[in-house]
Amino acid sequence: MDLSTMRAIVRRDLKDEDAGNYRWSDDELDRHIAHAVKDFSEAMPLPTKAVLPTTADSRVIDISPLADRVMVEAVEYPLEQFPPSYQKFALWGHALTLLGEEAPNGANCHVYYGILHTLDAEGSTVPTKHEDLVATGAEGYAALEWAGYAINRVSVGGTTTPKEFLAWGNERLKQFRKELKRLGRRNKVRIRQLYQM
Repeated sequence: MDLSTMRAIVRRDLKDEDAGNYRWSDDELDRHIAHAVKDFSEAMPLPTKAVLPTTADSRVIDISPLADRVMVEAVEYPLEQFPPSYQKFALWGHALTLLGEEAPNGANCHVYYGILHTLDAEGSTVPTKHEDLVATGAEGYAALEWAGYAINRVSVGGTTTPKEFLAWGNERLKQFRKELKRLGRRNKVRIRQLYQM
């Protein structure tokens, strides 16, 4: 799925398909979709692995090159051992400190981490089974934005229109957040906990 397809789904669910009289501009919907993708990424980041160098006799690894990082799941050091040797670590900003008994010797380590998902004109990293969930979040954010905008404005729907958008948007976001909480990484057993650390 790409961004224009997601935008079309969101428009359909929002009943905003009259191209001559859109309630939300493409830019506004793109912003709400990006917000929902970011929230989704916080709960279910895209798993990624990086090879980073260590510094001899230093336990600190600079992880600033890990762009769009949401979290760090595990650090493997030294490499090429069976079973893999996962290290306990502490994280502060861009400094990852290994807490194991062995100080690094300058060899590489593997850092397993999660990054933000993408949803743009070229495609998406959001799993197909979760695309509707992202659309739900975007719809909720769009409805709340419209509710705020519609206050004290003349509307053919009457004075209840902003309240209805607010209620509907809050309900969509409630569903979105509930499902993110259920699926989220904080509710899952982490494989690294099954290894001796």
